Amino acid sequence: MIPELFIGVDWSGARGEFHRGIQLAEAWAGEEAVRLITPPHPRGWSRQAVADYLMARSTEARVLAGIDFAFAHPIGEDGHYYEGEASSPTAAQPLWQMVDQTCADAPHLYGGAMWLHPQFGAYYNAPIKGGRGARFQSRRRQTEQVAASLNGRHPSPTFNCVGPAGVGTGSLAGMRLLHRMQGSAVIWPFAMPGASDRLVLVEIFPALYFTMAGVRDAAKKADPLAALNQGLAHFGAMGQGSVAGGLPDQDDIDALISVAALRSLTKARRSGSLWSLGDSLAGDDQHALAAQEGWIFGAGWAR
Repeated sequence: MIPELFIGVDWSGARGEFHRGIQLAEAWAGEEAVRLITPPHPRGWSRQAVADYLMARSTEARVLAGIDFAFAHPIGEDGHYYEGEASSPTAAQPLWQMVDQTCADAPHLYGGAMWLHPQFGAYYNAPIKGGRGARFQSRRRQTEQVAASLNGRHPSPTFNCVGPAGVGTGSLAGMRLLHRMQGSAVIWPFAMPGASDRLVLVEIFPALYFTMAGVRDAAKKADPLAALNQGLAHFGAMGQGSVAGGLPDQDDIDALISVAALRSLTKARRSGSLWSLGDSLAGDDQHALAAQEGWIFGAGWAR
């Protein structure tokens, strides 16, 4: 029997090759322990190193990996990601390809060149001169609306690339990663995994999992270790003795809570296979739109 491994990735869209803000944690099925993974470079993880690590682990186990960025943009009323643009992509794979091609001259999977796109740059709130595009709107995907209604978590809109909640920059870098990993991984829910697939990527939202565990944002700031261990206990994982220092944010605890949640939520709802993930979506109407917009793993489940 092939072992099952869960990996949580706290992501970064920042410029540059190495990022202390990227943190990886992993946990085996059937064990209580979760652990942080030491990056292969002393300056931290690169985005390419994350991809390489996931691929390497999938040769040893069946891997369910969650990464903390939006896998696609919301679909507009006209069926396009960039509402009102007839040339806009309408499916995730062409969106990832377009983002990667637009940013081809930017090294290390950086996605900021999208803000200068002659048509689609106007849809972003970007950290550049005149950065709030004329067509920027605070639109949210179906999965973000469901996370808000069921668990009170309100993810930032994917077109926002400014401020602490500006998830757009990381998402653009992530879309470049997804484009590169097609063919090597199943990217859910745009494709459904089969019994022989060894690497499945899903979108995660660490704040959602802390909320499911009853941990408030203020508690994470006041005592990160206590908050983390409360969350880990909720998801049946062993507690940690310390948290990392010198990080730009609480990236280590986000990676650890995410991998514990991935393992716990999957186990609680498995129906004969680790990869029976579809019940994260409540109904057929959600399945159709999620196949275009993506879905935060666990967003369809109330705490």
